[in-house]
Amino acid sequence: MEKPWEIDLTLYDDEEELLEGLRRHDRLACTCLLKRFAPRLYRLALQLMADPDEAEDVLQEGFIQACAHIDDFQGKSGLGTWLHRIVLNTALMRLRRKQPAMVELQEQPDEAQTRLAEALVDHTAEPGHELLALELREKIDRALSALPDTLRAAFVLRDIEGLSTKEAAAALGIAEPALKVRLHRARLALRNALEPYIQNIAEEGT
Repeated sequence: MEKPWEIDLTLYDDEEELLEGLRRHDRLACTCLLKRFAPRLYRLALQLMADPDEAEDVLQEGFIQACAHIDDFQGKSGLGTWLHRIVLNTALMRLRRKQPAMVELQEQPDEAQTRLAEALVDHTAEPGHELLALELREKIDRALSALPDTLRAAFVLRDIEGLSTKEAAAALGIAEPALKVRLHRARLALRNALEPYIQNIAEEGT
């Protein structure tokens, strides 16, 4: 099924013209905004929500907010960066509404053993391994979707979005120790899920 942003519509030559159209409240400006930025932000929404329908809802809600508050955009960052922040916050708000209050058990993360980077050695960097790269990405996406919301959000914010521990904890409304626990559990679960596949690649390459 065609995504809402996959329509054939181009009315503005660049981001500056699009922004001017949004500020004039041109009838199709918001549709053009969606077409221009939604593809890259859909992946973020899907990583956080782990459900295509919810991811599309997050996108639409985020873009509606952006169009309604376009006069608040001051141009201190790019339009895409501003939208990224709105979509991220929209997804996090939905996740918070879905989650009951929880008390975290304060485990001590073993970073040396649970860093996902150690499990995801880049076996696809050599020429001719594009299919392996795509397959690995699909495996990662599938393993990420299987995580509980709390763990998935912690991993996406820290290891994919690159937020600091302090920033990720604030975004999720939890204490930093709780964020570290969730991140530890997420990394461990992902490593366990992906280890057989990574090992198989390593064996085939020897």
